[in-house]
Amino acid sequence: MLRSLRMTNFTAFRDVRLQFANGLNVIVGENGLGKTHLLKLPYSVAAASAEAGRRQDARKPTNSVLRKKLAEKMRNVFRPESLGHLTRRPGGHRCNVALEFIDASMSVDFGLTSWSRSEVSVGRGAKAWCDRTPVFLPTRELLTIYPGFVSLYGTHSLEFDETWRDTCLLLGAPTLKERRVGSAHLLDLLKDQMDGQLVLDANGRFYLDQPGSNRFEMPLVAEGWRKLGMLARLISTGHLSEKGCLFWDEPEANLNPKLVRNVARAIFGLCKSGVQVVVATHSLFLLREFDMLRSSDDFHGVKCRYFALRRGDDGVEVSQGNMVDDVEPLLALDEELEQSNRFLESRAQ
Repeated sequence: MLRSLRMTNFTAFRDVRLQFANGLNVIVGENGLGKTHLLKLPYSVAAASAEAGRRQDARKPTNSVLRKKLAEKMRNVFRPESLGHLTRRPGGHRCNVALEFIDASMSVDFGLTSWSRSEVSVGRGAKAWCDRTPVFLPTRELLTIYPGFVSLYGTHSLEFDETWRDTCLLLGAPTLKERRVGSAHLLDLLKDQMDGQLVLDANGRFYLDQPGSNRFEMPLVAEGWRKLGMLARLISTGHLSEKGCLFWDEPEANLNPKLVRNVARAIFGLCKSGVQVVVATHSLFLLREFDMLRSSDDFHGVKCRYFALRRGDDGVEVSQGNMVDDVEPLLALDEELEQSNRFLESRAQ
């Protein structure tokens, strides 16, 4: 789980420090302010550490190994022509990043120079590798592209960042034989919301099985159900379980309001079961759903943290707090509120 993130001259950010909750973390901002970067950066570090830990037979991290794995992961996740392009332009010749994780003895700081093509310099390394693989969900669902995607990604140059491949690998992992109590309850909830359960057949294709022997291939299933299906699959494989971490970019994308409500409830269900969730959004509807669920009896005690991004005179600034009312201003939502006012005025005329 992620505890804190400090960035200096990284992409659009001049100098910011974020403190995360162990429950739900919501990043709100207009397009182009770096919301996705705030998901990809900690994901890259945690994923690189977890991958290296598996390959190093649990040996303690060394800066040389960490430097190599981190540079490789950031190149594949951000897909810049040069790693140095991740430094803020104009205004920065070097960027520095420091991350601290919970329950992993993992804290690391590293830097990039604007002229570096493929290397990072590690200042302080980790005491131990991350022992849990993080999960990244992009704005679109992946179940429809899953068949053959991983093998195609490995043999061809595809213009998809590596989070797509990583998540497809997790979707294809075998399911656990025994379900944990919290996970079982959440899986039952998702099954009710989808009116069925997700299955992976021997040919590597996902289907939605519904009562009455109805089986639907993924392209015929609503996108909201496919997104819920990804959550169900990742829970059943054990990748979204207690002390795990999920990064989700715009979970509301391409969904109608009813399905957004279901996704919001599923996210809070994950947090209640012990998963840390970090989402990026610019949806007022989703933000309101989160706020109502946070106050409900079902999810009382789920810790939340809100981050509002806005463009300042010297890079993107971040306002943060434990309540949505603590972060000002939510410029990304102003247009929706202003439209509501214009609509009411037009109806009154």
